[in-house]
Parts: sequence; structure tokens; C-alpha cells
Amino acid sequence: MLTEGFWYTWILIPALIFFARVADVSIGTIRIVFISKGLKILAPVLGFFEILIWLLAMTKVFENLDNWLYFIAYSAGFAAGNYIGLLIEEKLAIGYVNLQIITQNSGIELAQKLSERGFGVTWHDAFGSRGKVTVIYCVSKRSNFELATGIIKKSNPKAFYTIEDVRYANQGVHPLPAMQRGFVQFPRRKGK
Repeated sequence: MLTEGFWYTWILIPALIFFARVADVSIGTIRIVFISKGLKILAPVLGFFEILIWLLAMTKVFENLDNWLYFIAYSAGFAAGNYIGLLIEEKLAIGYVNLQIITQNSGIELAQKLSERGFGVTWHDAFGSRGKVTVIYCVSKRSNFELATGIIKKSNPKAFYTIEDVRYANQGVHPLPAMQRGFVQFPRRKGK
């Protein structure tokens, strides 16, 4: 029969170390994102809790340097915390992204479809290595970029596009919630 000391030493403490590391590394990942987005108030608050949890986990590890399972729990918690932190950051979708779309087809139809869905777009004609192209720029909230990429894939599946993080965006045109969305008149280009 397993003793109470066995459960404490070999199950409970390693589990607590694991979950403490998952928590502090997840918080650390989100804190770094907040720093990169310029959220000056939230980042230090998260940093406080990140280090507090880390100190609690490290105390248990240093108290029991002869127990190899604590090292495994600590390392596994670190790895899982990175993954979970990135998942949380992806779900938060804080900030803006810049979509740069390059298409050999007429980009005006794609720009119009994006505009009709409420996205602000800017475009110009350019020349690429294979001839004439249209370059479309669209700055969007991260929470809306999947909607924009869905429109691109449906409207022009061969379009080349990149997505870059934007630290700060002033003003702009962004999609409204579905109930507030109306038709946006797209200006026609002269001579077409």
C-alpha cells in the first residue's frame, strides 16, 4: 500500500511544480507580448505574478535537489507553459496586423470585396518579376485578420500576401459587427 509520504513526494509536489511552471511561463509569454504592444500598465502587473509563482516553484525544487522527478516536472511545465502562453496570446488577438496583398489578377475586385466587408484598403498598381501586379494594403485588428484572409482566399486564391504585426495604428477603417455592417460604396477608378 502506498503511504501518504509517497503521494506527497512523488505525485502532489511534482504536479504543483508542473502547474506552477505552466502558469508562470504562460504569464511571461503574455507579458512579453504586452510589452511589445506598448501596454505599460499590464506588463509589470503580470511580471509580479510571474516571478512570485516562479519563486514558489523554485523553492520546492531547491528544497529537494535529490528528487529527479521535480526537475522533470519543472522542465515539462516550462515547455507546456510556452505552448499554452502562445495559445492564450493567439486567442487574445491584441493589436493590429498589416496585410500586404500582391495579386496578378485585377486587385480592384479584391479591394472592393474587402472594403464591402468594412476593411480599410489602399492599393496601387506596381510591377513584379512576372509583370503588372496590384498591391493592396489593409491594416486590421488582429481579431479580424482571419475574416480578411478568408476573403482573400475565396476571391483570389493565388494572391500572395504577408501578415505583419503593427505596434500602433492611429484611426483607420475596421469592420463593424455584423449587425452594424452596411454596404460601403467603393470608388471607381477613372478610365475603367
